[in-house]
Amino acid sequence: MAKENGKEEDVISLEREYVIPVVKHKLISKLTSVLDPFERAEFLKLCRRVEYTIRAYYLLHFEDLMQLYSLFDPIHGNKILEQLKLNVNIEVLEENFLKCFSQQIMEKSNFKLATNEEIKLALSAQYLLNLKIEADESKLDKNLLSIYFEEPPHAKVPGFSNMLIFHRGRGIDHTKDYFYMEKLNLIIAHAWTQFLRVSGLQGFLSTRQNMISNKDTEKTNDISNDPEKEGLVFKRVRIEKMKLSIRELINKTEIQEPTFDRMIVVYRLASTNEKIDRGIYIKHYKSIPMADMELVLPEKKPSLTPVDWVNFLYGVIIGLVTYVSSFQMPKADIRVLIVLFGLIAYCVKIYSMFQQNLATYNNVLIKLMHEKQLDSGKGTLLHLCDDVIQQEVKEVIIPYFILMTKGKSATTMEELEHQCEELIRKEFNEECNFEVKDAVHKLVKLGLATIDPSDYKIHHVSLKKANEIIGKTTEELVVEKKLQLLG
Repeated sequence: MAKENGKEEDVISLEREYVIPVVKHKLISKLTSVLDPFERAEFLKLCRRVEYTIRAYYLLHFEDLMQLYSLFDPIHGNKILEQLKLNVNIEVLEENFLKCFSQQIMEKSNFKLATNEEIKLALSAQYLLNLKIEADESKLDKNLLSIYFEEPPHAKVPGFSNMLIFHRGRGIDHTKDYFYMEKLNLIIAHAWTQFLRVSGLQGFLSTRQNMISNKDTEKTNDISNDPEKEGLVFKRVRIEKMKLSIRELINKTEIQEPTFDRMIVVYRLASTNEKIDRGIYIKHYKSIPMADMELVLPEKKPSLTPVDWVNFLYGVIIGLVTYVSSFQMPKADIRVLIVLFGLIAYCVKIYSMFQQNLATYNNVLIKLMHEKQLDSGKGTLLHLCDDVIQQEVKEVIIPYFILMTKGKSATTMEELEHQCEELIRKEFNEECNFEVKDAVHKLVKLGLATIDPSDYKIHHVSLKKANEIIGKTTEELVVEKKLQLLG
């Protein structure tokens, strides 16, 4: 918590991520704008050749990945497995796919596996989603990911060990509305808490299920409530943290919450007794508020709100009071039966209302998922494959541009990292924890830079020489041949 003007504020510090949050086209356009015409043409040529080379390298790996995933596609995978009649152990193929997916796709595109701290944060707060949501674990497979979490670097198993939840990128969501029902739920929740405290029942009842064991929880640097720590500081404004006055109850309220820019969820549904289901589901989401991370859970199971429970308890109490009081009336035999039937009818009505509310909440979730889900299955894999290529290209272009504009003077790793991050911050107003070692490794591998073993300083080759080293790509040769045919 931080204080501003004597008032406590809910702020969290988030670690800066490795992803470069700038679109490649915008990046190249900005960098070339400061170059003279000759350098601009040569640099644009180099950018194209770098992308063609990286794309050609990764497409070979991605083709193998897509072929492997076709065996576990939820729609056609089981049928393909039956037709192929493979002699190899299918569990080994599943393990190979998960390793390839996490190491070649998720790590290279700078996605991170959700930690227990992030999961705990989602379960301990609410933002726009004024519902308690859980994953129906009985419908999820528990065996697929057991081997994945047994091997390093996954010594600590996340709370949702029957699914993989990845995230990348940060953002902030602002929403302004009246939030009448949310405010009413907050008032009822506070009254209920006070009742539990006064009645002494607080130690026996829990208002929120703890889905993560304390023994599995580890402290990480990903999420911290201490804003003094290095990282990106986000202010959180949520209704559940507000002290509501009459004015705030009737006026519009603006709330905000940090978001995960992209989220990927991987899971498998539980098999039935009749048939083993090998399908692996991969879902892709955008702009998920951190406190509403439950939105991405598969097989969601919503619960009722405090308002629903108050309606239910009110109806039951009124019915019971009426029923008991009917015994005190003279000649109450017929009236008791009438009241009893009325009470039963009222309970049926309350139950129907519960079911209707649950159906309404499911419709709300379906609408939210329609807005937030980008793709699934092969579509998500193709999108992620392109993400990998775009990130790798930007990791080459930015440090080479820095080295090129410095002239012949060499630089150290630390200096280059600082200059790359400063360029992104100054020119694009974005934050990034630039992976300089990985970037320099790519430059050296492409022949665009060398590292002096005596002082470990980085030297680049000239722009013209860089284009000569990479040489004409297949794409350029095809374009030349096409122009010759047209000429």
